[in-house]
Amino acid sequence: MDKPPFHLRVSSPGRICLFGEHQDYLDLDVIASAISLRFYVEGFPRAERGFNIQLPDTGEEDSFFPETELPYLKPRDYLRSAVNILLRLGCRFQQGWEITMHGEIPINAGTSSSSAMVVAWTRFLLEACGRVDLAPKPEALAELAHRAEVLEFREPGGMMDHYTSALGGTVWIQFAGGFKIRRLSSPPGTFVLGDSLEKKDTTGTLGSVRERVTRGLEILRKEYPGLNLSSVSEQEILNLSRNLPPEIRNPLHGAVVNRILTQEGLKLFEAPGFNFQEFGRLLTEQQTVLRELLGISTPKIDRLLQAALESGAPGGKINGSGGGGCMFAYAPDDPEAVARAIERAGGRPYIVRPASGLTVESRL
Repeated sequence: MDKPPFHLRVSSPGRICLFGEHQDYLDLDVIASAISLRFYVEGFPRAERGFNIQLPDTGEEDSFFPETELPYLKPRDYLRSAVNILLRLGCRFQQGWEITMHGEIPINAGTSSSSAMVVAWTRFLLEACGRVDLAPKPEALAELAHRAEVLEFREPGGMMDHYTSALGGTVWIQFAGGFKIRRLSSPPGTFVLGDSLEKKDTTGTLGSVRERVTRGLEILRKEYPGLNLSSVSEQEILNLSRNLPPEIRNPLHGAVVNRILTQEGLKLFEAPGFNFQEFGRLLTEQQTVLRELLGISTPKIDRLLQAALESGAPGGKINGSGGGGCMFAYAPDDPEAVARAIERAGGRPYIVRPASGLTVESRL
């Protein structure tokens, strides 16, 4: 059978968080890079009005008529939530589509596979209904995707993933004191992403860290109403929180140290020449905070990072919410050696580079 005369493909990249892990939902700055592993949404128009969707990576499928709001059939039903968000904005779909979704990004491993999917899927839907005007810029598309993935299901995640995937490259995002986003020059060379193959509970880990930091702030602000995570010093937070239990005091301390490391990282990107070794040192220092104060690393992640450092990587850290999933190491000189070391330590390596953001391809 001949293919229909029109083909639409939309893709978005995964991401690594260079600085500011677990910071965006606290309204603190982050620096992140899109990576050269992507998620694809491809489709052909069909005569019938319904949508048929195949996801061969997970063996899932779905079919529906996007004419009225769709019921959710499972927790975090992102395919349907994106449709519902657009229907509420007045979008109408005049034809059906045969759609395939597939990706190169490790699933449920901290590299933003779900956010990349929702970003690509939201843009595909806007193209399909002729309403790209609702999100003419990547920032607006990121906001729609965040509504579909996070706000619709009252999840604890922030917006870093959606902005990084939509814009691509390396970005600095400021949330407090007025939202700002700025493109940075990406670090030269390559990274090696290492999947620990340990499954993680993203929303559970994010919720736990966020809840403990938020609880600590609520307690301290009863006595110190002006306390602000974006300006308090490390010594001040240590003094103020000294009587709190460790499970609350440590994440508060970690949030402040991570904020300081992110500020140091931004200065590194703004300097005339890129300091490879200092970049690696800051990554590794952040990993110490994530392991010791936030408690989101695992023994296997630690082993993969140690193997990467011993094979010549200047530095690295866990990536994403933690409790499993991926780590990454900066490997500008010999990424193959770092990849082999991660594999020997029991991980699945991917050599990646900073990559472009949302891409739309159409073929007549």
